[in-house]
Amino acid sequence: MKPKIEAPKIPDNLTPWDRDVFPLQPKDEFRLFSISDMVLEGQEAAKVSFEKAVFKNVTVTDSSLTGLELTDVVFDKCDLSNVCLTDSFFHRTEFRHCKLIGTDFTRSRFQNVRFVGCSGDYAAFRFCKFKQAAFESSSLISADYSHSALPKTWFTACRIDQANLSGCKLEGIDLSDCDFGGLMVDIEDLNGCIIAPHQASSFAGLLGLIIK
Repeated sequence: MKPKIEAPKIPDNLTPWDRDVFPLQPKDEFRLFSISDMVLEGQEAAKVSFEKAVFKNVTVTDSSLTGLELTDVVFDKCDLSNVCLTDSFFHRTEFRHCKLIGTDFTRSRFQNVRFVGCSGDYAAFRFCKFKQAAFESSSLISADYSHSALPKTWFTACRIDQANLSGCKLEGIDLSDCDFGGLMVDIEDLNGCIIAPHQASSFAGLLGLIIK
């Protein structure tokens, strides 16, 4: 059963960003705005919060925004590759067609979050807590989900080859329409995982089987 994901609650008429507040400072709070076509470099601040906001065509580079708090936020065609976002909280947030290559989300919490059409190869989701989260039509090759909690998490039409799911309980997780040749998983965590028949050979090595 697919999880019900609450969409971001964002008003129609947001105020365009026209403030010069960069670099961001620790515990800055922003709400009710849209920001487009901007490059943010060298941002280092902890516990910054954004509420009811839309980021479109925004690129963030060489930055560390640990403990970020997002509620009712949309990222559309943004590039957050290699940005450090550890220990953050994402609620009713959507990433649409974003680049998240190597982005570090370690120890973050995701509730009612969707990743749609994103490039998240090598992204780090280690020790994260997901609840009502969806990854859709996204590339997550070699992404690291090790020791994360995945209740009510949905993967559909994703490329997850060599993703690290070790230490993740996979009961009820449906990977049947995902593309992978191999995954890093612990055999004791596979019970109840849903896969397609042609994917079974990917786990033969864990069982000590030789397919002839």
